Amino acid sequence: MQGYKAPRILFTNHLETIYPALFRTVNGIQYQRERINTPDQDFLDLDWLTNNSKKLVILSHGLEGNSSRAYVKGMAKIFYQHGYDVLAWNYRGCSDEINRQLRFYHSGATDDLDVVVHHAISKGYSEINLVGFSLGGNLTLKYVGEQSDLLASQINRVATFSVPLHLHSSSLKIASSANGIYARRFLKTLKRKVALKASLMAGIDTQDLNRITNLFDFDNAYTARLHGFAGALDYYERCSSLYLLNKIKRPTLLVNACNDPFLSEKCYPQDFKNHSYLFTEYPKRGGHVGFAQFNKNGVYWSELRALQFIQTGT
Repeated sequence: MQGYKAPRILFTNHLETIYPALFRTVNGIQYQRERINTPDQDFLDLDWLTNNSKKLVILSHGLEGNSSRAYVKGMAKIFYQHGYDVLAWNYRGCSDEINRQLRFYHSGATDDLDVVVHHAISKGYSEINLVGFSLGGNLTLKYVGEQSDLLASQINRVATFSVPLHLHSSSLKIASSANGIYARRFLKTLKRKVALKASLMAGIDTQDLNRITNLFDFDNAYTARLHGFAGALDYYERCSSLYLLNKIKRPTLLVNACNDPFLSEKCYPQDFKNHSYLFTEYPKRGGHVGFAQFNKNGVYWSELRALQFIQTGT
């Protein structure tokens, strides 16, 4: 497959990132929602497209995303059109209702992905493929790596895009002045979610919430504490998928654009060229969860690349 070439009109990495997020529309997607319970009496909302196929693709979205984001719908649409069933799941607190427990979601919450995978297995799928974006890409790679030999036999192939493999250095990159617009947007919705949760249940201190101005401090004050980590650094180190890539034992594609404004240098590892299962691609352009194409019937390059890899392993 030909490598990615950005449209001329998207001439900076920020345009490549912002245009798809704000202006892309994906029509023709009508999910059927299913709510399942988690072992700790919480719930996850799953959105399905079904062809009565035995082949399934599970989509994992990015930070503060959900199944309605254009990048999720675009990926769902191409696989559905090619005969796959699709499951786009929403992390805790990312659907239309706040979740029940103090915890919500984070970059390494593979326990919830495991619940989703085994729920899909219980429905009789003989082939399950995993596709993850950004935070969801890290989550997916961490899951496949930590499961390694124990990964369910139904898991066939994996494709991930725009993945912050090393969480600490990527959090510093997002906190840079050039990326302020993104950090403020993420923080706005994260803070709102924490404030809402605090209004509904005890155990969350919001006294300093409004003073937080970057994702590191948010993760240190809330993500880490609510999910059992000693602090942001402990959370980042324990949840970075970079440290588990060598344990992956399913054909796995990692695509990170070199001009991605969110990713640090550590997100482009060069030492996996002889890995039996991991295929890394670092196109020069693409932005973050971008890879836009025009005059391609609305299909983005990343969607074509994921379909090709899931179908053929190349």
